Amino acid sequence: MRIVFMGTPDFSVPILSALQEAGHQVCSVYSQPPRPAGRGHMARPSPVHAFAESLGIEVRTPKSLRNAEAQAAFCALRADVAVVAAYGLILPKAILEAPRFGCLNVHASLLPRWRGAAPIQRAILAGDAVTGVTIMQMDEGLDTGAMLLGGQVPISSATDATSLHDDLSAMGASLIVEALARLSAGSLTATPQPLDGVTYAAKLAKDEGRLDWNRPAALLERAVRAYTPWPGAWFDHAGERFKVLAATVVDGHGVPGTVLDHHLTVACGEKALRVVRLQRSGKAAMDTDAFLRGYSLVPGTQLIGPCPVTN
Repeated sequence: MRIVFMGTPDFSVPILSALQEAGHQVCSVYSQPPRPAGRGHMARPSPVHAFAESLGIEVRTPKSLRNAEAQAAFCALRADVAVVAAYGLILPKAILEAPRFGCLNVHASLLPRWRGAAPIQRAILAGDAVTGVTIMQMDEGLDTGAMLLGGQVPISSATDATSLHDDLSAMGASLIVEALARLSAGSLTATPQPLDGVTYAAKLAKDEGRLDWNRPAALLERAVRAYTPWPGAWFDHAGERFKVLAATVVDGHGVPGTVLDHHLTVACGEKALRVVRLQRSGKAAMDTDAFLRGYSLVPGTQLIGPCPVTN
């Protein structure tokens, strides 16, 4: 099939690669414009942009698709289908209807649960036991289109956003190839999303990772896993920031935010959180026992700093 691919972050790269390997003709790639990055703040192309260029595919980076010129350029590609995976721009009706088979979205959740920008992190935060990928026929709503194909991935106590991201990206790559094969054969069935069970995965905020010790330890442990690698789960002490990289829930009680023992177990609103691995600002990550040999956080130390953590 003649395909326009639309994607931006690392999540989308294996999906583009799978389309190429399956023998489809990717006639153009759309991605977010290069952004300043690194110490020099030099404009850097997105992961999809860089990968597409390495394959010799034309890359387009419009800031908007709402103007007539951008829409005419898209229509002129005469694509059979557009495949969209974490692109980051709203597609107006003229774009959605331009390809012969419309636009298919690779969405990292089991729709209608977790429509929106951050489905991977929100599923972990909520304590979901399972998530997955939905291939969806796009419409003008926010992830409201009919479902075409899907697959499930379990979420365990060891799952963090990094590992789940990679698992869902690989699943999405496999599913979109299957979906296009079935679309070409006329055997792909569209199922409207149910009205029940709709949730929204709000975009992550930078300050969202601050640990509020008044919350239950189970929620904070999920926050540690959900916010890996960004924005990170963290607390402040003595004017410094400490990123929590791994933690576990243990029995314990006290004033929330109080260090309870010599293993950096911190009292929470319910039970306690034992920090297993952490990183001091500007320093290397360390296991907690090694860290405490060079930094004093003795029992009774208060780590106070409430802030919102999404339920």
